[in-house]
Amino acid sequence: MHTADVVVIGAGIAGASVAARLAPAAKVILVEREDAPGYHSTGRSAAFFAPAYGNEVVRRFTAKSESLYRSPPDDFTDVRFLNPRDVIFLGRADQAATLAAQEEEVSDLERLDVDGVIRLVPVISRTYADAGLLDAGGGDLDVDAILQAFLRAFRRAGGELVTNAEVLGLERSGDRWTVRTSSGEIGAGAVVNASGAWADETAGLAGLEALGLVPKRRTAFLIDLPADVDSRDWPLVVDADEEFYFKPDAGRLLVSPADETPSAPVDARPEEIDLAIAVDRLTRATTLEVARIHQPWAGLRTFAPDKTFVVGFDPRAEGFFWLAGQGGYGVQTAPGLSAFAAELVLGNTPDSVDADLVQAIDPARFI
Repeated sequence: MHTADVVVIGAGIAGASVAARLAPAAKVILVEREDAPGYHSTGRSAAFFAPAYGNEVVRRFTAKSESLYRSPPDDFTDVRFLNPRDVIFLGRADQAATLAAQEEEVSDLERLDVDGVIRLVPVISRTYADAGLLDAGGGDLDVDAILQAFLRAFRRAGGELVTNAEVLGLERSGDRWTVRTSSGEIGAGAVVNASGAWADETAGLAGLEALGLVPKRRTAFLIDLPADVDSRDWPLVVDADEEFYFKPDAGRLLVSPADETPSAPVDARPEEIDLAIAVDRLTRATTLEVARIHQPWAGLRTFAPDKTFVVGFDPRAEGFFWLAGQGGYGVQTAPGLSAFAAELVLGNTPDSVDADLVQAIDPARFI
């Protein structure tokens, strides 16, 4: 049996980042059921940093992540993580109240009239849009570079990654957990459940009732733009009620219906109905026509009932730690959330100013 201080289950961005934070202070083994890290939700992320996206807790952890993404340490990466790109939250006339509420909640958004929106995104339909809110702090994220940087830091600190290791059982005896995987057993004092869409199932292996986390499918695809359209400087455009979004992507346009269809934890695949809905919403909001869909894909975004992170020790089982429920915010909040979670795993108390965050994300709220 291998032994460690902490076993982290799941090598997506959540597991990889917290493992990298823990490894300098503890012996950590990171286990992944697939043959490579980041196969599921992390590898299918829309890859965007949007400070105004999400509820207050999400925005606070996004703010805690910004410095690493904009100015990473020299020994962490030699590539740029974030390339600036604005965000427009787009509203029709019937969505005026939604835009007004968001504008009140996030004070540094700039209001645009329809002419201002079209100036930035010329394909927006004047008969569709009424106004927009501009967030100038966004940017495209290099998700693979971020994941690999955390994994390198983890290995440098002495961490061990084990792939093709599906967790089959979890048992607590005395002061130790036994983590039974398809690649062997591991003994550890603490287990971090960072298994994404499988987080409730992982808890079940430890004899714990589910917290009510729901994986939800999100679909995306690429389309070609007319030859005379240069979209390189366009912002990400998000519908005010998040019914769709689109952004430039390597000479094409990435489009999503922003679907949130409940799903079992599976290797998600796009559904024809979601592709059709996305095309309909895009063509109503813009002057674009869609002749062909390229590279459709889908991933799972897992939400707690209140759409806020689930991070902390489970009071029902000593040494069982949740790092789950990141929804669609896992990549953009990974640096801040992983640093915060690692402090809790190690038994340290985050700064008193963040005591309310500890409570807001505590899994005990669902028990």
